[in-house]
Amino acid sequence: MLCALICVHVVDGISVFAAEKIDSVISLQGPTVTASRKLATVQELSGVELQSLSTTTIADALKYFAGVQIKDYGGLGGLKTINVRSLGAQHVGVYIDGIRITNAQNGTVDLGKFSLSTLESVSLYNANKLSTCQSASEYASGATVYLRTRKPTSDSLSLTGRWASFHTYMGRVNAQYSHKGWSGFVDGEYLKSKGDYPFRYKSQYEDTIGRRRNSDIEYGRIEAALFRQGFSSHLYYYQSERGCPGGIVRRLSDKYTNVGREWDKDFFVQASFNHSLSEKCEVKLNGKYAYEYLRYCTDYPENQNTAKVNNHYYQHDAYVSAAGAYYPVRWLSVNLGYDARMSWLDADLKIFHPVRRLDQKAVAAAQINYRSLRVAGSLLYQHYKDHTLLRVGAAEPLSRLTPAISVAYAFKNLTLRTWYKNIFRAPTLNDLYYTQTGNRNLKPEFTRQFDVGVEYGLMRRHWNVSVQADAYINHIDDRIVCLPLKGTYTWSMMNYGETFCRGLNMNASARYITGPWTFSFLTSLTWQRDLNRTNPDDTETYNKPICYSPELSLGLTGIVAWKSYSLTVSELHVGERMWSYADPEDVLTPYNNVDVKLSAVMSRFLLSLEVNDFFDVQYEHIPRYPMPGRNFRLTASFTL
Repeated sequence: MLCALICVHVVDGISVFAAEKIDSVISLQGPTVTASRKLATVQELSGVELQSLSTTTIADALKYFAGVQIKDYGGLGGLKTINVRSLGAQHVGVYIDGIRITNAQNGTVDLGKFSLSTLESVSLYNANKLSTCQSASEYASGATVYLRTRKPTSDSLSLTGRWASFHTYMGRVNAQYSHKGWSGFVDGEYLKSKGDYPFRYKSQYEDTIGRRRNSDIEYGRIEAALFRQGFSSHLYYYQSERGCPGGIVRRLSDKYTNVGREWDKDFFVQASFNHSLSEKCEVKLNGKYAYEYLRYCTDYPENQNTAKVNNHYYQHDAYVSAAGAYYPVRWLSVNLGYDARMSWLDADLKIFHPVRRLDQKAVAAAQINYRSLRVAGSLLYQHYKDHTLLRVGAAEPLSRLTPAISVAYAFKNLTLRTWYKNIFRAPTLNDLYYTQTGNRNLKPEFTRQFDVGVEYGLMRRHWNVSVQADAYINHIDDRIVCLPLKGTYTWSMMNYGETFCRGLNMNASARYITGPWTFSFLTSLTWQRDLNRTNPDDTETYNKPICYSPELSLGLTGIVAWKSYSLTVSELHVGERMWSYADPEDVLTPYNNVDVKLSAVMSRFLLSLEVNDFFDVQYEHIPRYPMPGRNFRLTASFTL
């Protein structure tokens, strides 16, 4: 959707040896400033910029990146998913400290469940990250989001409280530890909100004023992490109850209420170990276990026009991986990796039996870094095999080989790059086995991505500037969609559709420091045309824009800091989006969203005031799911 790229960023404590394998490094006193000769197209928010933005969840931060669309189904507890360059949410991999967050049931990650409070940086890679010792899974997505956990450098205890609009209250405790090479933290958070924000829905035929109902959320989250040299571990538990408000109904917003409810329990524990066996060889081992519980209930007497269900879903996931990198000569590295993941899904649906999936991946990759030239290539093998006790049996095993190649050339402060990637996403367990809609004959959804980019960066003692632009083309074949093939009330999953997307992403950042003053400016532009190329005989849809895809998006962010005070103003513009082929006039209107944040650090206290949607613009990501208008957040934190 929108954007703010930090191409030159500050990273605390990065080692020069590790960074030399990936990017060129300029060592300064204190923090290290990295100027990347990038093979991949990457955007990152970290440090001061990340903390200065008006953000609380991962979805809030990602909306500032170029080429990103956030789908938000309204309400404080609404589902939030990411779509990058119109590839679809299932093509985006989300990683915490290099290990993927997975959901074999539906293939998506609800970004609203993850907080920024424990993170050092948020990065978005188009295609995938190109490090020298990566797991096979890291090559298996059309786009990747990396969440890097902050490693404590001292002992501390902080208490945070927040009061916000719509009867929202939050409390958080964070304890950090660092001693004799070990470091870690425990972070706990509780939030409760009614989410009863006012809205106005206006169109050619109606003008509805109401207050969002059944949009409440209550959750608790606890995280813990432990680090030592090449070892890192992470524990996460999240439990919530939330309302599912549904779309608003014309002229009945105060009488009709969708009282669907959702309960979640998510848990995972993971560990990673990276070790250099010698100057020419290193290994990396990953392991993870995850459990997810979901209950969705609409079986209430108030629901008159909704199918009444009370379903429970249980998902287990076990994952191990091994990767190795070998450096035969200084300018060449070879990477081999193997992953295995076993997923179990059970539910109390009718005619449903537990499903088990074995997902195996293997990759062979190489990188050449010779003078000003960098070349990277990979060949990824994926194999999926399902087992179920259903009478009709499981889907046929799926095996595919997919290549990728990247080339970059650097000349002084200018870098030219191009890359190509062929990848697919396997049908999810819901796609294949969900009662009534599942189709065991689905083919994988393939994407072919082409990118040509240029980047320019200049650093001086008191200021730096960075600019990058990428032109890209994406083809998606055999899209997996749900269509009413057997009547209006009976839908089925099927492969139907081809999408052609071409676009341009541009980003720029600048920073100037003089005495106690720091001025930062971040901007980006996304122009994108997503066209339906499915059926040339269908004149109503062929070569027409894909629904929900804006042609133009723009982001502007300015940060002014004086000593321990800072003021941030950001504006996000999203252009017109069509949402239905039935009527070309069915469009979501363009909107501009302005956020303002004022922060101050006084001794051990941190205070911040945020005003989001400053001009109270009424807008939607999904039709009839109005987003909150102007709202406030007041946060106070005390650290010992």
